[in-house]
Amino acid sequence: MDWLTAAGSPAQKFTLMAFAIALFVVVVGVILFLVDRPKNPRKWVLVLGFLGLPVLGLGFGLVYPALDTIRNSFLNRDGTRFVGFDNYVTAFTTSEFLLVLRNTAIWVLVVPVVATFVGLVYAVVVDRSRFERFAKALIFLPMAISMVGASIIWRFVYEFRPLQGEIQQVGLLNQVLVWLGIPPQQFLINQPWNTFFLIVILIWIQTGFAMTLLSAAIKAIPDDIVEAARLDGLAGMGMFRYITIPSIRPTLVVVLTTIAITTLKVFDIVRTTTGGQFGTSVVANEFYRQSFVSLNTGLGAALAVLLFVLVIPIIWYNIRQLRLAEEVR
Repeated sequence: MDWLTAAGSPAQKFTLMAFAIALFVVVVGVILFLVDRPKNPRKWVLVLGFLGLPVLGLGFGLVYPALDTIRNSFLNRDGTRFVGFDNYVTAFTTSEFLLVLRNTAIWVLVVPVVATFVGLVYAVVVDRSRFERFAKALIFLPMAISMVGASIIWRFVYEFRPLQGEIQQVGLLNQVLVWLGIPPQQFLINQPWNTFFLIVILIWIQTGFAMTLLSAAIKAIPDDIVEAARLDGLAGMGMFRYITIPSIRPTLVVVLTTIAITTLKVFDIVRTTTGGQFGTSVVANEFYRQSFVSLNTGLGAALAVLLFVLVIPIIWYNIRQLRLAEEVR
């Protein structure tokens, strides 16, 4: 029965998965049967029956790992000795990690602003145009691609070949440069611009998300408000500044904060394109590298806690804006 705790072969893993599903069905079935059996069950019995298992799952799968990660962040690299705040001091004083924090800050500042701005402009331009559906589908398509897939696509776009003899460029950008008479560039190696070339990939993915939500918000603006503004002489940029932006402000905030949270967690793009080399690493990638490559679990846990702390205020602000939007409705 060792396969229950350490399944090795594919057959053992498949059997373990089937066993886990069957066990889940049996446990849930027994709980529902016991809750439904009394004719007039007490309220606490219903609450315990329907919420007990999910709360237990959240505690085991979310709360316990979070508390264990916080504890590990105060231990040394192999988790055998208490070191206090040493791991946090290392994260905030070592030049290598300061570069990681700087890159993360650039990602969080640039990606939400640019993706939201481009998505907003695009939504306004194509709104109620003749080719609206086709235009929206074009910019929404990258949302259907995983970050790893998008990163591989853009690696081909940035591909570099030295300008020697009859060597042909494979990368789209370098081929354009060659056609313009400019030597090909190593976009993913030269600092600090390589970070911005990686940022382009996430903007390419998230612009479709921003456009979709902002387009829906623009269409939800009441027609009587738009007509009243037109009667007052507003048009073009005036309509955009005084009517469109104030009307969709809650959606703008939600889009910005949601993309910011996604940006803080960015890992796939950096890992797939550069592996965090050439000064392009971010907090999420450095957490992975320290925990699973360098086996410095203490520092890796400290970086994970730092990432968690950075996300909390954005989530709080996002929830607050959603509540305000619900109150307005």
